[in-house]
Amino acid sequence: MPLFASQTILHSSHQPPSLLYPSNPLRSYTSIPQTLNLTLKKKTKLHVSSRRSDYFEQQRVAPRAPEERSLTVQSTGTQPTRVYAGYSIYKGKAALSIEPKSPEFAPLDSGAFKVSKEGFVLLQFAPAVGTRQYDWNRKQVFSLSVGEIGTLMGLGAKDACEFFHDPFKGKSEEGKIRKFLKVEPLPDGTGHFFNLNVQNRLLNADESIYIPIARAELIVMNSAFSFILPYLLGWHAFADTIKPDDNIRSNFTSSRSGPELEWGR
Repeated sequence: MPLFASQTILHSSHQPPSLLYPSNPLRSYTSIPQTLNLTLKKKTKLHVSSRRSDYFEQQRVAPRAPEERSLTVQSTGTQPTRVYAGYSIYKGKAALSIEPKSPEFAPLDSGAFKVSKEGFVLLQFAPAVGTRQYDWNRKQVFSLSVGEIGTLMGLGAKDACEFFHDPFKGKSEEGKIRKFLKVEPLPDGTGHFFNLNVQNRLLNADESIYIPIARAELIVMNSAFSFILPYLLGWHAFADTIKPDDNIRSNFTSSRSGPELEWGR
């Protein structure tokens, strides 16, 4: 039975089964004596039950099939379960996988925490080696910061942008790996090209991977970016610590000066 399908059955505690389901299909209910019919009308009590509740009760007791159990998120001990999520786009020349990475927090002497490193979105480009086949061993990655995500979200249909990354910037190996990500509008205006060029002097390699992203796919990306941005900034952790008692207490203990009280003037 489908999960949301329900069927209601009426049961009579006094009416005999022969009257509910006559053995002769040509027999009419009007052949029932009038006195018996009146008696049934006066004494019949109808009880309503639904098979839907029985179905959920069976699902609660019955063990799940292996393929169903594999879809259930389990937690081990007191540690929260890690969940991996992303968005992938597959095209003829390459594939693009987009994954969010959480921020890092550092403890303070007071016992509180602060964001030590903002989260980011990891772009992974894999070249195609056949029809619907991609070599992820040769993938090239590019990490989008919060500010760069905002730049992508603000692109118009005819706008372009370019990002440059040096993983060794500020170190002795600075300049040995250079990454350029160019995002340019398609000639027909139906989306944008994402072109990642990686110049690796350590391996003496220069590779370029490009993939066209349709407008609908950009809309999905921007929607996902808009949702995840507060989490990359760590604002969700701050919001979870807000308690009415703390706010009430701070109103009485805080001084009446300082920029934090600008809106209280």
